[in-house]
Amino acid sequence: MDRAKPSRWHTGGRTRRWFGMTLGISSLTSALIVGTVNAPAVAEPETPVSYPSGASATRTSGLGFDTCTAPSRSALRAWRQSPYSTVNVYIGGINRACRQPELSRSWVRDVTAMGWDLLPTYVGRQPYCVNARGMSTFTKSDAYRLGRTNAQHAIGKAEELGMARGSALYADIEHYDRSDRDCATAVRRYVSAWTSTLHANGYLAGVYLHHASGLQDLSTSYGSAHYARPDAIWLARWDRDTSLRGWPNTADSKWSVHQRAKQYRGEHKTTNGGVTLNIDSNSIDAPVATVARRYRVTSSVSLNARTGPGTSYGATGGHAPGSTLSVICQARGAKAGSTSVWDLLADGTWVSDGYVSTPSNTGFSRALPRCKWPGQVSSTGPLNARSGPGTSHARSGSPLPSGSLAWIVCQKRGTRIDGTSVWNKLADGRWVTDHYVSTRSATSWSSPIPRCP
Repeated sequence: MDRAKPSRWHTGGRTRRWFGMTLGISSLTSALIVGTVNAPAVAEPETPVSYPSGASATRTSGLGFDTCTAPSRSALRAWRQSPYSTVNVYIGGINRACRQPELSRSWVRDVTAMGWDLLPTYVGRQPYCVNARGMSTFTKSDAYRLGRTNAQHAIGKAEELGMARGSALYADIEHYDRSDRDCATAVRRYVSAWTSTLHANGYLAGVYLHHASGLQDLSTSYGSAHYARPDAIWLARWDRDTSLRGWPNTADSKWSVHQRAKQYRGEHKTTNGGVTLNIDSNSIDAPVATVARRYRVTSSVSLNARTGPGTSYGATGGHAPGSTLSVICQARGAKAGSTSVWDLLADGTWVSDGYVSTPSNTGFSRALPRCKWPGQVSSTGPLNARSGPGTSHARSGSPLPSGSLAWIVCQKRGTRIDGTSVWNKLADGRWVTDHYVSTRSATSWSSPIPRCP
């Protein structure tokens, strides 16, 4: 229920209205993996993401902006000529500041179709030493429980809005007094529970942090066996520097592979296409929401849906000519007709892109992301990447730092390393052994990642 007289609070320099929200879980549209609520989720920092079929991670780079209230479709249509390509949306949370009259499943579908990437943020409980008044908080004793509960609620909100598994959801942690060490421990516990709960349900975990508090504490516990490590960080530091490197209070080797965003400028009015919005500005190279895009079947006969990207995979049914498909992403598979591109659908099945009304019927379509299933690097030191799936292949490029994301596109057998012969092909074409990547299986294939063609 909304407060009759909403309090006001300060978030990184912006004053916003606060409307309390009930935190019920009944809105979840699918079963969640809950687990224990009183102890650390796992005794390792790199918890694997349990991607279901129909899941894929999406990442973006460039400039983005956030507003307290999601802009209208017409405003975002006008802003397509701006330098921004990503818009933040506040999907829920007891401390969410503004009502969201525009934000809906159809809004998400429509603005994604325009070409916008979405950065979903959940403004849940805050640390009890937060530098603001009137906010609902967590303590050292209830941080695990509330971090898990908030993650469950965020998943329900993401599902309601049509954000698929594999999306990154960001917990908003406002600036707090880190001289209170119990409070700093509470933040680590909350973020750990947030992360492990999202991972167990097929989502990536991000966190919005202040450079002088949350970033410093999470960076200190980056390799701790007591806390699950988030996949991405979104830094608040209003110095107007868009760089995603050289940050204070953390090393460049931490959250280093498409895992960073920065809110580099606070509230200001900007006009694009004749429409003025009050925004914060962001620089982004990080995972964001995955949203299905709709296309039609162009074949004259029923189009087979298969369990993987190739005709060697079993058929599970068909789609009638002219019917609508919800496409999550595209991947390379066995050649079928004029193309080797296959489309992953929201129901977890695959169809050949040659018979779908995507912009290209011979190659990848720019409007659609490539399918990716990232896992965190679990080696104690940097992990060598190679030009092929085995140690006989030359080392390629810079090694992946511990804790970074290995952006996997497919798996293939190669040199056996400590119990597994599975190698991961990365989005940049390089290869790493699966032994040192936190995927669903440590010894064999990890569903739903497809085999490399």
